[in-house]
Amino acid sequence: MAIKTGGRIPASTVNMLNDGIEPISTQPFFAGRKILLFAVPGAFTPTCSNQHLPGYVQHLDDFERRNVTVACMAVNDAFVMRAWADSQQVPESLVMLADGNGAFTRALGMEMDGSGFGMGHRARRFALYAEDGVVRILHLEAPGEFRVSSAEAMLQALDDMKL
Repeated sequence: MAIKTGGRIPASTVNMLNDGIEPISTQPFFAGRKILLFAVPGAFTPTCSNQHLPGYVQHLDDFERRNVTVACMAVNDAFVMRAWADSQQVPESLVMLADGNGAFTRALGMEMDGSGFGMGHRARRFALYAEDGVVRILHLEAPGEFRVSSAEAMLQALDDMKL
């Protein structure tokens, strides 16, 4: 069952690459914070690399002024996520989360089957905003689209909430 507005972030583990692979428990990560999590089907893929991630990099200051931490997630390993971040010149304050086995993606109910494109199971393209682990905004893209999960769309949604 897919996460919905008002739902709690499920317990799972994702990874980051710092001095080594660092496991991150999702519930403590989201606790007591304002987090904007956006997910992409894959690092280095065209829309993700040309539009989705760059939009959040460009508008990172706008989120930070609202005291919102931005995190990007993909069903890729931590090494790929770090290489992608480096290639895109992602500031360290934008958190790159690797959901290598797709466990968190499945727990959110946001998995898609990209086997027809040779990609296996991946995250659907979406963005959510959570406060203290509770989803306040959820924008899920229709297959093949990139509109509602963009940085600009999420900034507008936060403005509509008066945040």
